[in-house]
Amino acid sequence: MNIIEIDHLKKYYGKHRGVEDVSFQVKEGEIFGFIGPNGAGKSTTIRCALSLIYPTSGQIRIFGKDSIKDRVEIARNVGYLPGEVFYYDNMTVRELLNYSASFYSKVDPKTVKELCELLELDPTKRIEDLSLGNKKKVGIVQGLLHDPRLIVLDEPTSGLDPLMQQRFFNLIEERRRQGATVLFSSHILSEVKRLSDRIAIIRNGLIEDINTVMGLETNAYKNVTVTSPEERLKQLDNLSGLEIKYSDAGQREYLFRGDMALLIRELNQAQVSNLTIEDPSLEEIFMHYYE
Repeated sequence: MNIIEIDHLKKYYGKHRGVEDVSFQVKEGEIFGFIGPNGAGKSTTIRCALSLIYPTSGQIRIFGKDSIKDRVEIARNVGYLPGEVFYYDNMTVRELLNYSASFYSKVDPKTVKELCELLELDPTKRIEDLSLGNKKKVGIVQGLLHDPRLIVLDEPTSGLDPLMQQRFFNLIEERRRQGATVLFSSHILSEVKRLSDRIAIIRNGLIEDINTVMGLETNAYKNVTVTSPEERLKQLDNLSGLEIKYSDAGQREYLFRGDMALLIRELNQAQVSNLTIEDPSLEEIFMHYYE
């Protein structure tokens, strides 16, 4: 079952592009990573999915329901942590969380207490006295206090120190084990790689690739390093699917995506004296899309 279904989403702000053409599905019980640099369209996609802004065109369904027509019903089962959090400064943490809890039919006070203790968040502090990191903790508790079926996280770890990041990762993985589905947006590749079952890469408002982490790292691309006579390497340079990463007389480093059998046939004719083929890192694949 798909919890999120986004079909040909387009969002423009006047003449300015938000997202151009975004389609993907998030399956029930998975953690779906959504990666791209700032301005690629991650937050716009999320805000459209949650009906915080309306699409220019396209269709979005959450829990099988229309994201606009059924937005109130959908919101009851969604926990959302935006990239930037803003609150009423004159409230205490406890007052804010109680206010948030009042929007839902059932919130266990024990859950709120446990989340605050896990994140070392003092509920007696006033919002205006909190650091950026502690305000982000408030957002995490606010997004999880009602045990949502769908958790949507937009750049969730900004402002958190490494210890809190680790606790946050453990918390999200535990919620997933309890049955929650997670859409996780970030530009920090190590986070996405650690948490996600599948990853979508967005570039300039378009989805470039959707795959598992292992699929992106092993099936799609290979790093190929070849030592061969220069005239043979120049012939290889024009092979479809080979992109030169480093070039020197008698040696090349390529990023390859394509038919491996074709590459092997070409290498057999290249008088290769040394050859290395290995999997690239997720970081290398990501940079390839953005160079």
